Amino acid sequence: MKLFNKFPFADKPNTAIFTCVHVINKEKPILYVIHDVDGFWQFLCGDNHSDEEARIVSLEEIYTIDKSIEKLANLDYGQSAYRKDETSDWIKG
Repeated sequence: MKLFNKFPFADKPNTAIFTCVHVINKEKPILYVIHDVDGFWQFLCGDNHSDEEARIVSLEEIYTIDKSIEKLANLDYGQSAYRKDETSDWIKG
């Protein structure tokens, strides 16, 4: 019998989020998260990006890539969080 963990975000799993090619290709970890004032999420590696490096995926897909983002599920609109590397704690700002 397989047990399923409850999805930690209030948003639906198929919610579109912004990320970068580096995170999707698992070249770099998620180091910077923004929950925009309009409700959009961004999960980024922390580098500067060109428009060509932007990607839109589901919140569920990004959660599958890095389960540690569940600690940010209650990030309010307009808040952000960052960490030094993938083993560091998230710091909300």
